[in-house]
Amino acid sequence: MADTYKITIAGVERELIKYPVSDKLDIAAFILFDDVEITEASAKALLEICPPHDVVLTAEAKSIPLAYEFARIGCRRYVVARKGTKVYMSDPVSVCVNSITTDYDQKLYLGQEDVEKIKGKRVLILDDVISTGESLVALEMLCEASGANIVGKAAVLAEGDAADRDDIIFLEKLPLFFK
Repeated sequence: MADTYKITIAGVERELIKYPVSDKLDIAAFILFDDVEITEASAKALLEICPPHDVVLTAEAKSIPLAYEFARIGCRRYVVARKGTKVYMSDPVSVCVNSITTDYDQKLYLGQEDVEKIKGKRVLILDDVISTGESLVALEMLCEASGANIVGKAAVLAEGDAADRDDIIFLEKLPLFFK
């Protein structure tokens, strides 16, 4: 049986499986894909504590269901920073990001069509889990390059030291598990 961590998020209890990140550290994996109940509950609870905004910006891929639900019940608009360019993305803007759950540097891209959707708008940056904050920094850089006005940064969970930050909005703390 896998080692797990119990957590209650927006009134919904889940048991998260722990996975090794290194020989000294495990994380409890929070995956929104296919968990409609936790996605809906989290979006509703977060929306109640987030500032007014015109559009939600998130990074591909795990937080896309949250961004969709957030926009569906709230501002009605969301933009996804992609991990690669697509043929339909004209003159993309890019930034580099290094996430705790990915063992290599990644780039995030916005095509000019998406740049126009956030330019001059009140943007809420949204993620499933904030840990090192690297994804947030990358999304902030995309906003800056696009002329967007960041009104808040939010996530369902703040992992490890991120829970001590005062510049993010989150529902629950998620500990890191040191061996």
